[in-house]
Amino acid sequence: MIVDLRIYTTLPNRMAEFVTLYQDKAWPLQLKYLENCLGWYTTVEGALNTVVHLWGYADQGDRERRRTAMAADPAWGDYLQEAGARGLLIKMENRILRPTAFFEAFRAARRG
Repeated sequence: MIVDLRIYTTLPNRMAEFVTLYQDKAWPLQLKYLENCLGWYTTVEGALNTVVHLWGYADQGDRERRRTAMAADPAWGDYLQEAGARGLLIKMENRILRPTAFFEAFRAARRG
């Protein structure tokens, strides 16, 4: 398994608008195509105006197939266009994470 960690920084006082737009237009599409959301968060302390979400994939090929299918959906293009037109974001980042061997062993032991 790999995890796609995505971090979005919004303009000050625009995070709620970004979250609402995402919830209404992007969330249904991402659930349809990406399926495995591990968490979706907004910051309370630290770097403010930040949204963080994590998506689990079997491997990099699985991630690429799912994201390519989502990108081909016209509704995804509509969401991206609207998000860009509103100018809500300052920065977008993503990192691909791989679990450590000891964590994988922990997960396997918990599953029984």
